[in-house]
Parts: sequence; C-alpha cells; structure tokens
Amino acid sequence: MSRIGKKPVAVPAGVEVKISAEHVLEVKGPKGTLTQQIDKDIEVEIAEGEVVLKRPTEQKRHKAMHGLYRALIQNMVVGVSEGYKKELELVGVGFKAANQGNILDLDLGYSHKIIFEVPSEVKVATETAKGKAPRVILESADKQLIGQVAAKLKSLRKVEPYKGKGVMFVGEYIRRKAGKAAGK
Repeated sequence: MSRIGKKPVAVPAGVEVKISAEHVLEVKGPKGTLTQQIDKDIEVEIAEGEVVLKRPTEQKRHKAMHGLYRALIQNMVVGVSEGYKKELELVGVGFKAANQGNILDLDLGYSHKIIFEVPSEVKVATETAKGKAPRVILESADKQLIGQVAAKLKSLRKVEPYKGKGVMFVGEYIRRKAGKAAGK
C-alpha cells in the first residue's frame, strides 16, 4: 500500500513543472533543470502549486511505481529549488585533495595520484584546514547523480575497520575492530 504515492508534491514559488505528451516530466528552478521519464500507466496532474500522481489499479507493480515516481518528483523539486550537498572526509596520514574546476586530484596513500573527473552538473570544492582531515564538498540539483559521484569517490579508498582510514562521509560512524591481542 503506497502511502507515499498519495501525498501531493508541493511546488514552491520559482519552480516550474511541465509534462510532455511522451510522459517526460520537466522541472525548472533557480538551481537548474531536471527531466524524468514517467511510466505511461501513472497519471500526473499539475494544479495549483501541487503535483498529484494517480495509479490505474491496485496491482503491486502500479503501487510500487506510484510511490517511486512520487519520490523521484519530490527529489527533483527539492533539487532545483534548494539543491543537494554531500561532504566527504579523507581520513589518513598524507591524504590530500585539490581541485581545478571539475577535476579532482586526490592523494589516498597509493603510489600514484588519482585524477577524478566530476560530471559538469556537480560543483566540487575542497578544503584543507590545519589539524583536520581534508574535505571534498559536492553540490548539485540532481540527487541521484551526486549520490553516485560520492559513492564512486568512497570506493577509491574504502574505510578499513582497524584504523578507520579511508574516504567517508562527514559524521559517518565507522565500526572499529580490535587489533591483535597482545601475547599473554
């Protein structure tokens, strides 16, 4: 039972929502423009600052798509009005991060530097403060894309459980393991 799908999506001032004949939803706002293909079975109504989705039947497939598309539209509306931000921390001795435009230059303890090209839709910034781990800040209107880029960055150096070194989200809790027990 999709309770999420039944909730209307509030469209704030300054955000414009349109649906084409091919069932492509377009959301325009101050942070950019996003598009999403909507399934033909799901009916989309745009009226009075709200987007309402309706499903044709109570089939499991229709219920699932009803909630899915409502959540995707909500993420698009929030993205073009407020935007999304993810912060990653590079924890480890000698770990460094620098960027020139959308090219990220990372030192993650390997014998070589890692050059990572961030998509043009995502803004990237780095900051290094004395006594703190370097940070990589990602900002975008597209929640899916920013999550994908952050996951790719995390996969470059996974956090190991013994010393807690690696690439992690700011505020992420790492479950630590005890090392070798000392000889008795």
